[in-house]
Amino acid sequence: MNNKFPPLPVRIAVAVIVIGTLAYFGFRSLNNTGPSDLTASGTIEATIVNVAPEIAGKVTDVLVQESQPVKMNDPLLHLDPNLLTAQRAVAAASVDSANAALAAAQVKYDQALQAAIAAQDAQRAKDLKVSKPGDFSQPAWFFDPAEQVQSAKLELDNAQTALTDVADNLTNVIGKLNDSAYLKAEKRLADARAAFLIAEAVKTEAEDASNSGGLLDAANDYYEIALTELDDAQTAYNDSLTTDQATDLEYARGKVIAAQQRYYAAYARWLSFQTGAESPAVVAALRSLDQAKFSVAQADANLALLDTQVTKLAILAPMDGVILLRNVEPGEFVQPGAVALTMADLTDLTITVYVPEALYGQVSLGQTAEVRVDSFPNLTFTATVVHIADQAEFTPRNVQTVEGRSSTFYAIKLKVADPAGKLKIGMPADVVFK
Repeated sequence: MNNKFPPLPVRIAVAVIVIGTLAYFGFRSLNNTGPSDLTASGTIEATIVNVAPEIAGKVTDVLVQESQPVKMNDPLLHLDPNLLTAQRAVAAASVDSANAALAAAQVKYDQALQAAIAAQDAQRAKDLKVSKPGDFSQPAWFFDPAEQVQSAKLELDNAQTALTDVADNLTNVIGKLNDSAYLKAEKRLADARAAFLIAEAVKTEAEDASNSGGLLDAANDYYEIALTELDDAQTAYNDSLTTDQATDLEYARGKVIAAQQRYYAAYARWLSFQTGAESPAVVAALRSLDQAKFSVAQADANLALLDTQVTKLAILAPMDGVILLRNVEPGEFVQPGAVALTMADLTDLTITVYVPEALYGQVSLGQTAEVRVDSFPNLTFTATVVHIADQAEFTPRNVQTVEGRSSTFYAIKLKVADPAGKLKIGMPADVVFK
């Protein structure tokens, strides 16, 4: 193992980037310098924030320089507003148009409702004057409108069910016929009747409108041919059915026609009770009104979206800090999420060091330590332990032998006090735990 890995004091520093924080962890030396002092090494860290626009656009102004301190919500850069300004004008016009359409729909609805209520009142007054009709023991006004509507709807549903049943029955009756000869004969008869009616009309027009013998003869010939085909088609149709089959089919079709008439009458009666707010005209006007309201809401939402995007044209500082990097210049086109500026909070400095597992028990949360850096050899900074890792790490990580387990470490994070602002990110530092 000693031939494969260099001694611990000469390990090379490793750089690690974490979300929101740029931290450099280095282990330079680690030993007991006294009966109660534990020394470790690391690098100064700080919270790093990458500032990026939320929308695409051309940069018009960059208001900060590198190393410049900024406060939260200070403007950092501006994007060109011309495109969004034009889009917002279009959206605002759409809102005005939608509101105008809503006002018109509201007027139509109010007018339709007023007319329907007036008609309802007139019908109610008329019903009060009508005595009981024949075959009824109660006058027309005996039942309230709700009861009449309910009964009319029940009859409409029953009529629909009956129509479906007799239509199915007709299909069954036709299906019980011997073969498709009947269907062919029926179609032939229908076609022949259609042709005969046309031929008859042509003959009548020729007789009334012309004295030419040639035209009249041609019309008569066409009529005779159509009549012959009609007779033949009728004969073939009659021959395709027995008497019982013809009776059953005629009755089944008669039931369908009667059921259709019943449904239409029930539907008409049900509609007659749709008065006042339930009348078809008012319902249609209400649907138009609802659609107009939806259009207004949609236009308002689109305008609000553009207003939100306009606020994104000015990129503001997300925190107090110092600009570390400036990656854009005026005139450049930036995409959403592209890092334009990098800043750090230098008032909240930390350092992370690694303590061997054998010495881990000498460190506790809240414990103070001294921090020294090469740049200021005569100064001592104070630090406080704010986090101790819950899981050990190997150096290197793939060591599994008994000897290698002596290289098990715990990460210790300390918050460093630097009121004078002398420390910089990435400075190597020694930590002495007290």
